[in-house]
Amino acid sequence: MKINQYFKKSLSRQFIALIGVFILFFLVGTAIIYLTQQQLNNKYFEERAELVKKERILVEIDQSLNIALFDARGYVAFGSESLKSSTFAQHPEIRKLYKDLEKTSTTDEDKTFLKELREFTDYYFIETFPKAVRYFEMGQKDKVTEIANNGATERINEFQDLLTKEINSINKQLDGKVLQLTNNQSLVQTAFILFILLILFIFFVIIRIMVKNVGAPLSEFAFAANEIAKGNDGIIKVDSNRDDELGALSVAFKKMINSVQEKEQDLLAQNEELIAQQDELQAQQTELEEVLEAIQENEQKLEQRNELTNTISNSLNKQEVLDSIVINMSRIIEADKGLILMLNEDTYASFGVSKLGVKQFKDNLKSGLNERLIIFKKPFTIKREMVAEEKGFHQLVGFSYDLYIPVLSSTNEVSAILVFSRLSGAFAEKSMDEYEALAKQIGISLDKISMYEQTETARELNQNILNTIQEGIQLVDTDGTILQVNKQLCDMFQSGLDLVGQPLKYWIQVATETMEGGEEFFHFINRAISNDAILDKETFTFKRKTENKVFKVYSEGLYEGDKRVGTVVVYRDITKEFEVDQMKSEFVSTVSHELRTPLASILGFTELLINRQLKPDRQQKYLSTIYNETKRLTALINDFLDVQRMESGKQTYEKKYVELSPIIHKVIGNLQINTNVHHITFTPLTENDYILGDRSKIEQVFTNVISNAIKYSPNGGDIHVKMYEKEGQLTVDVEDHGLGIPEEALTKVFSKFYRIDNSDRRKIGGTGLGLAIVQEIMRSHEGEVNVSSKYGEGSIFTLTFPIVEGKRKETDTEKRNIHSGYKIFVIEDDKSLGELITQELLDSGFKVQHFIRGLEALEVMTREIPDAIVLDIMLEEDSIDGWSIMDQLKSDEQLKNIPIIVSTALDEKEKGFSLGAIDFLVKPYKPSQLSRAIMQTLLNIGKEGQILVPQEQEK
Repeated sequence: MKINQYFKKSLSRQFIALIGVFILFFLVGTAIIYLTQQQLNNKYFEERAELVKKERILVEIDQSLNIALFDARGYVAFGSESLKSSTFAQHPEIRKLYKDLEKTSTTDEDKTFLKELREFTDYYFIETFPKAVRYFEMGQKDKVTEIANNGATERINEFQDLLTKEINSINKQLDGKVLQLTNNQSLVQTAFILFILLILFIFFVIIRIMVKNVGAPLSEFAFAANEIAKGNDGIIKVDSNRDDELGALSVAFKKMINSVQEKEQDLLAQNEELIAQQDELQAQQTELEEVLEAIQENEQKLEQRNELTNTISNSLNKQEVLDSIVINMSRIIEADKGLILMLNEDTYASFGVSKLGVKQFKDNLKSGLNERLIIFKKPFTIKREMVAEEKGFHQLVGFSYDLYIPVLSSTNEVSAILVFSRLSGAFAEKSMDEYEALAKQIGISLDKISMYEQTETARELNQNILNTIQEGIQLVDTDGTILQVNKQLCDMFQSGLDLVGQPLKYWIQVATETMEGGEEFFHFINRAISNDAILDKETFTFKRKTENKVFKVYSEGLYEGDKRVGTVVVYRDITKEFEVDQMKSEFVSTVSHELRTPLASILGFTELLINRQLKPDRQQKYLSTIYNETKRLTALINDFLDVQRMESGKQTYEKKYVELSPIIHKVIGNLQINTNVHHITFTPLTENDYILGDRSKIEQVFTNVISNAIKYSPNGGDIHVKMYEKEGQLTVDVEDHGLGIPEEALTKVFSKFYRIDNSDRRKIGGTGLGLAIVQEIMRSHEGEVNVSSKYGEGSIFTLTFPIVEGKRKETDTEKRNIHSGYKIFVIEDDKSLGELITQELLDSGFKVQHFIRGLEALEVMTREIPDAIVLDIMLEEDSIDGWSIMDQLKSDEQLKNIPIIVSTALDEKEKGFSLGAIDFLVKPYKPSQLSRAIMQTLLNIGKEGQILVPQEQEK
């Protein structure tokens, strides 16, 4: 009603005023929406810059901390002072970063992290590392290890995890800001569309009212005029009391009807006036159509911008986004062709530009125009003369207009260049702000894609890391959905299925088809993914149905803070451990038997010798038995010690150029006298039998292999040893005709504790260590040991050694018996062993003096210098040990050149080597071996102060 009354006034004046209000309302609404979007963008850039700065500081802290930790470990490992200085230098750097981080901290979580950072740096740089340095410089490395084991390593790992979580939290905040900006922009765009719809609705209402209040009365006037023209009475329904032109027209029309006969000229004048008003209305209608056309044009541009925004916001394919950018931007700015080029990578998209043109642009990327764009970071346009390809068939001079727009990244650096050309006219300077705003949206989209690509790279790296782990890994969320698996899990179960995204019950169905105890596995997995943290320590072991493999399954809860977000289930192949445990259990029972048997013989025959008067030949027989059983027990213990040294990496070898033939003859001689049912032969087919090796260890290899051939030929037979050259290697075959080895056991016979599960072999005995020791010794001599066998027919063990070329045989010469005149001091606190050593050396022609206390021997040596010393390390009857005596002797100019032969039960070869050891004898050993060691030293080496650490007895 109010609008109708409004139109009763002067139509032209009020209509113009109404249109003005309408346009003002449109401009104000548009300005509000634009300013709102600008405010949202500015707020996002400010908040994001703050988060990026915080993230950079945290990353620098992490880098400094990693440098400190690695340099600290390097210092402990190598003792480098530069690494220690580097470690301490990181402390002020981290403190500086701490102050920078403190300026950006606003939340309680930030302050809590700052507190943790301050406490950790004080703990590590002020308390822990200086203490570790002091211990290290004092030589107390065990104290350094104790510091690490008493919580330092755990404290470092916990803080690194906390730092990683803080960085990840900031990355999530950055992602949240991007999502929030996208949502806000969507809201602004929705508001703008609703505003346009409101404008169109108001415009429609105005038009409708105009038609109702102007068009309808005019129709009535036309009808009345036709009636009058026909000679009928014309009835005018228009209210003559209206204040507008139609009211006046109504009055005039009525007067015209009353005086039409008399005042025809007045009627014509009024008719002309009516026509003029009609022209005015038509002009107004034309103007309204033009306004509507402008609105429709703006709506089209808005749709194009929305299409651009939607494309770059909804796609993470960089090439697809770049293609959409250049096409939609060309439409929006009415360009004839365009190009977008990424600066830091070889990626681009073009519209209307040839590949040659793109290459030309890339080759001249550092030219003046592009450099100007990169430096000033503002869009600009240039006018240039058209080239021939742009003119087409035109002959006159024409001009083209180029628009350069920079695309800025979140760090305000130019990440891409937009270039467009227009042939129809120049780009408006007033539109530069609009172009810059569009470029900002493009920059945000490209930043999002870059972040997505980085995330995908990190995800692929994470998957690759998981794929390198030997165990099968499976990540399950709290709803029982499989989120991630690694390649090893699929290989374990030979599954080519895509398990990611599948429910856990699907996986259980697939897995239980191949395992024993599927129902128990089902219950275990259901308990594993529950929220009860106690169940994380539970494990489940199962066997495969089709393969002789054993797997252990365990789980750990995955947490974000205190909230459990999933479960990591680990599948580990423990087949080898399972087999080793079985072998060790069997080994314990075997060793018990192997140790008790010789001990029983030794104890029994010793008791007989002590308690009974026996004939000399019977005593000699019993003593020989005791001696043989003692050698057997010693060999068994030495096998255990060899395996222990090999596993710990402490086994050392005294390698020299040695002949194999004498060693093999010696071993065969020692073993042949112990059997009456075997005949051992040796056939050397080559004269060049020199190798570089440890004589005692090579002798141990052949002893183990040939004794195995004897043991596993219980019915006797021939054992043939053949030596020959093959493919540049010295090869020795040991062939027997015994029980043979099953084919499935051939790959396991060199494993520790392994014995073939067969009753025929059980009664033979043995620890299952001999061949494992053989393999380790051969590897240390750069050789190999292999076996071929036919079950029930016999086996052939093949040993290969690198040949030493150009080595000639040396003839053995008897050493002159010039023992007499050498004075030997024996320092041994065990009286029985000391008397035994003294008697052996006296029988060998030496002059011997025995000391129980080391201090007494040192005092005598100040007056009388011996030619050699036999020294025990563990002197329980004295205040100093053998190592201290050696230190004092080496510090005395008169005594430092005396050869020292170490007689000890300790196997400390490294320490002996550090003091100049060239040979080894470890108790128990033959006394004759000690005599030979002393004579070799005095006759061949001379009095040069060598320290000989005795080794095991000869076999």
